[in-house]
Amino acid sequence: MLVSLHVKNLALIQETEVFFGPGLNILTGETGAGKSVIIGSVSLALGGRADRDMIRTGAEYALIELVFALDKKEQADRVRALDIPVEEDGCVILQRRIMPGRSLSRVNGETVNGRLLKELSGILIDIHGQHDSQKLLKPKQHLEILDDFAGEEAAALKRKMKESYEAFRKTEKLLLESSMDERERERALSLARFEAQEIEEAQLREGEDDELEARYRKMTNSRRIAEAVGAAWELTGSESEGASSEAVGRALRELSSVSGYDDALAPLVEMLSDIEELLNEFNRSVSEYLSDLEFDQADFAQTEERLNLINRLKEKYGNSISEILRYQEEREQEIARLEDADAYRERLQGKLEEEKAQVEKLCGELSRVRREAGERLSELLIAALSDLNFDQVDFDVLLTKKERPASDGWDDVTFRISTNPGEPKKPLSEVASGGELSRIMLALKTVTAAQEDKDTFIFDEIDTGISGKTAWKVSQKLGLLAKTRQVICITHLPQIAAMADDHFVIEKNAKNGSTMTSIHEIKGEAVERELARMLGGDELTESALANARELKEMAENTKQY
Repeated sequence: MLVSLHVKNLALIQETEVFFGPGLNILTGETGAGKSVIIGSVSLALGGRADRDMIRTGAEYALIELVFALDKKEQADRVRALDIPVEEDGCVILQRRIMPGRSLSRVNGETVNGRLLKELSGILIDIHGQHDSQKLLKPKQHLEILDDFAGEEAAALKRKMKESYEAFRKTEKLLLESSMDERERERALSLARFEAQEIEEAQLREGEDDELEARYRKMTNSRRIAEAVGAAWELTGSESEGASSEAVGRALRELSSVSGYDDALAPLVEMLSDIEELLNEFNRSVSEYLSDLEFDQADFAQTEERLNLINRLKEKYGNSISEILRYQEEREQEIARLEDADAYRERLQGKLEEEKAQVEKLCGELSRVRREAGERLSELLIAALSDLNFDQVDFDVLLTKKERPASDGWDDVTFRISTNPGEPKKPLSEVASGGELSRIMLALKTVTAAQEDKDTFIFDEIDTGISGKTAWKVSQKLGLLAKTRQVICITHLPQIAAMADDHFVIEKNAKNGSTMTSIHEIKGEAVERELARMLGGDELTESALANARELKEMAENTKQY
């Protein structure tokens, strides 16, 4: 669950921190106080789009920190599977620093990218924004909801379906490409033969280009090499006046002539003798190198020509000899295919039929799983919608077959509903109002919560378009969900706020010429005053306070069941 939220220098927030409880956390406040900024900061921390305008005026950066407690072993294992360390106490600390031009995210001290944040978000939390209910108007969303509800059986079939469909499409493409007329085939065959023969005649050998480059480099720099090596030979030889070999020999003779007078000179004589021997050996090796340095001009021309040939082949067929040889192998396979085009197409056609049969088999299995899941979802959702003041509601999941399969099967899914007795069921996009969509989404969340590992649900104004008795029903449903999950909810309705296990007020105040948004928890009489404000307006009358107390008592009594 989400333990705490710390926000600094974000929009109108200078710095604030809030600690959430495990049940139903309610956030209330005047319109424009910054409630959505508080919840929006959670989305930002989890990789939402950020820009410099979000940084509070005068600040260098904005900072958001979330602390999650992983109470389930499965959840912790999934986080570790992302190579994210988890503290011994099960804590995950997520920080995002937003700066002009860039942002930096860390999880438990390690820097992470946006893709990883998105995957982590899918494990930790479910955020329902103000406009997310509109997604229910899109049939593509219905398919995703149904497949999520169907669980691992559908997920496994979809993985197999994707692999089979991609193989089918690849074979289909190869078959299409093979359907060329005779003139095109002869032209392609001629080109493939020419390219394969050109590489074959070159008789390339792995590593040959590196050897030739080294030899060519030595040949083109031979004069400079000869001058430098010759100078080294003269300076270390014994035939040149002032050479080091002559000097060392003279020094050895001088030292040897007096070594009999002091035993301590013997090691020095031995060392100098080794130096003279090593110098002479070096001089002989240099002399041999010089004699081998000479080369035939024809050898140079042959090396240069071979290198030019290899480089031309690299320009045409690959950046290395291994790539050129691989290209030759591909050309030879193409030649075999083109020479035996009819048999090749026949093999492809047979393979395509097999893969098509496999795709259709998986489509059928996936469709069966979806139909069964749709029946269960319809039954559960009708019950959940009835609890949300939908009288005599009827709902079903309609599956229709596409003209041809796709990577997710051949089903189009449509959620249909009838909210009036005797009226036929119609797609949600044709009959559902804004308030009805909000309740349908809440019903879906309560029904599908059991299929999700997430411990935290956030609802930003789930009460859109509802009031009165319906608002109380929504309040009860949120309270029910909060018995097994942490729920954080922004609301304008006192009926929903009264159900809070922990109540937070968001306020906007002007101080020292600056406007700031802050959040703090309220309890006892402060809760009653906030509910009275939501019920009656700016002036807190005794009757408004009495109504607030009654509303809170009703909510507390409801929680007992």
